[in-house]
Amino acid sequence: MALKAQFDNDIKAALLSGDRFTASVLRDFKAALLNEEVAQRKRDEGLSDEEIEKVLVREVKKRAESAAIYDGAERSELAQAERAESKVLEKYLPEQVSEDEIKSAVDEAIVATGANGPAMMGQVIGAVKSQLGNSADGATIARLVKESLANL
Repeated sequence: MALKAQFDNDIKAALLSGDRFTASVLRDFKAALLNEEVAQRKRDEGLSDEEIEKVLVREVKKRAESAAIYDGAERSELAQAERAESKVLEKYLPEQVSEDEIKSAVDEAIVATGANGPAMMGQVIGAVKSQLGNSADGATIARLVKESLANL
């Protein structure tokens, strides 16, 4: 089932079961998808599942950043709300790979690109992201690439 159709079905199921919170979070996400479709001029054909996953990752990250800001401002009730929204959206993310798997992908990318120092960090990160897609955190990839290239 396409990811967009799954969101539609889950919104209907949440409304029928009386779960207004989940329905609201999913509706907000559908609005973010619509904004992305308009921005990319793909309103008629829609976004691919991979593009939807990118928007999903971005929305989850936004909520995590908001929760951290609220925690810093001692607004725990707002931080909890952001984390709850994040949990609803995380169910749709692809399974995340472990740090060891990312490390092995980094090592492979370094060999494949012929990287010999920190100047080639962008190429290595690009190769790893193209291999792992949305199943790996970009910050973790960048950190591991930086550590590996610094040791060359």
